[in-house]
Amino acid sequence: MANKHLEQHEYNKFRTFLEQQCGIVLGDNKLYLVKSRLAPLMSRFEVDTLSELVNKTLSPRERQLRAAVVDAMTTNETLWFRDQYPFELLKNKVFPEFKTLRRPVKIWSAASSSGQEPYSIAMTTTEYQAKSPGCLSMGVQIVGTDISNTMLDLCKNAEYDSLALARGLSTERRKKFFVDSGHGMAKVVEPTRKMASFRHLNLLDSYALMGKFDVIFCRNVLIYFSPEIKSKIIGQFAQALNPKGYLFLGASESMTGLNDDFEMIRCNPGIIYQKK
Repeated sequence: MANKHLEQHEYNKFRTFLEQQCGIVLGDNKLYLVKSRLAPLMSRFEVDTLSELVNKTLSPRERQLRAAVVDAMTTNETLWFRDQYPFELLKNKVFPEFKTLRRPVKIWSAASSSGQEPYSIAMTTTEYQAKSPGCLSMGVQIVGTDISNTMLDLCKNAEYDSLALARGLSTERRKKFFVDSGHGMAKVVEPTRKMASFRHLNLLDSYALMGKFDVIFCRNVLIYFSPEIKSKIIGQFAQALNPKGYLFLGASESMTGLNDDFEMIRCNPGIIYQKK
């Protein structure tokens, strides 16, 4: 029987490691989360105790283990068209402003998880173009980034089981944007898939190689970071956006007191931030 006990001082060391590696701040009361996320790695890396796993993780030599641990701790549940309003705002506010653009609209999904957000953006684009023929004639390019290579593989594969498909996807969209691929799985249709590309990125690193964007989605990610790191990330987003570009944060997130590069625009429903 695997031993999942972890001493408080070991948990504290692990919290420091995680914050340094990817900016995630774990509270005093998140020991249960560490246990549930890391326990599956014990057999894979052939260690008998969670304590041994955590202590090995702290060694810079254990690169494969460290990557797997960060992967496990940063993998988040997600769903299609989460909160609905950001995708309605894309259709009703943002896309109409870009409709005559002489180049592709560039959108960045800054924590693409298993692909639901970038592909929801792609579906929204298709629906907008169908209702507004001739608009966005140069198309939309979506870039999804994530710190987890496991998640990026899922994004690129674009194949989902019935449980994932049941989360936030209407029957109409399921029929229109997916093809059955057998064994209870369905794959995003090729035209929708082709709108999105994916690459590895740690939000603590530089975004210089990402280029410039018109819209950035970074939703339900900043809640995991300290105020200093939030402020740094939002500042880097401002630099990565074209003038008058838009930033979408999560419904419970705010940049009050963190940055003044943006103007907050209250929509009904929801809030969007526009670069000044």
